[in-house]
Amino acid sequence: MNIPPCKFALIGGSSTLSLQVPEDLGLDYAETQSSEMVFSTPFGPSPEFKLFTIVSDEGKRDVLTCRMHGWRQGVSRADASRQIFWVFKQAGVKFILAEGGVGAVNHLLRPRDLVIPNDYLDFSMRKDVGLENRHLLIMREAICPDLRNICIDVCDEKWGGRVFERSIYANTDGRHFESPAEVNMFRLAGADVVGQSICPEVYLAREIGACYAGVYLVVNYAEGVVSPWRHDELAAIFYSEGYELGRILLECLRRFPDDKSCQCADLRKDTLLTDIYTETT
Repeated sequence: MNIPPCKFALIGGSSTLSLQVPEDLGLDYAETQSSEMVFSTPFGPSPEFKLFTIVSDEGKRDVLTCRMHGWRQGVSRADASRQIFWVFKQAGVKFILAEGGVGAVNHLLRPRDLVIPNDYLDFSMRKDVGLENRHLLIMREAICPDLRNICIDVCDEKWGGRVFERSIYANTDGRHFESPAEVNMFRLAGADVVGQSICPEVYLAREIGACYAGVYLVVNYAEGVVSPWRHDELAAIFYSEGYELGRILLECLRRFPDDKSCQCADLRKDTLLTDIYTETT
């Protein structure tokens, strides 16, 4: 199957896992073009992708999307990430929006808050997850400031609860929740929320020269913060807030620029380890 050319991408996470995007959102400006698309990649068969069209002030734009960060049984999360970003690269994706659920590390946050991270801390062990190893990745402004500002504006306008326009996202491997001691370490390091998806996505986005931003729903307190999380409350948040968040995500995509004015694509350089790269390719 041929990968359709596409400039915009949406990485679905746990916050919209309970619904079909965009079909279940009831938006007259969004229409699905193709679904259940699986592509061959150097890292194994891709997850299922969907292509849908949204109408923006710039005209019609196609959006390529997959669910739950491509994670699925029997596929490592590292390979799942490689698969979706390899597809994005072949499609020519330049703007990527991600979403997911996170735990509150900062005691001032509470469930149902929205956070738009401006930076991250990587505590995962999935290191050196790349596509080609030919670039030196500069992780200054890993989250595109232009896309972040658009997400902030849309969330401020349309979210019924609190919105935090700055936050530090601590990334862990999962799939378990973190221990209270780990959460306290994240807090001391400056983290506000904890989750399992922003890395290696920020690295792979930078590697393919794409802008990346995310909108994340606080679904529980991290272990040792304020009060123990409850499974029933977690489920209620996932199922009740997904529709509103899904509409916000599509509105963000409608407002994304058609051309880049940021520096994201310039924050990757040819690797200085040219001899090593030549020997291994």
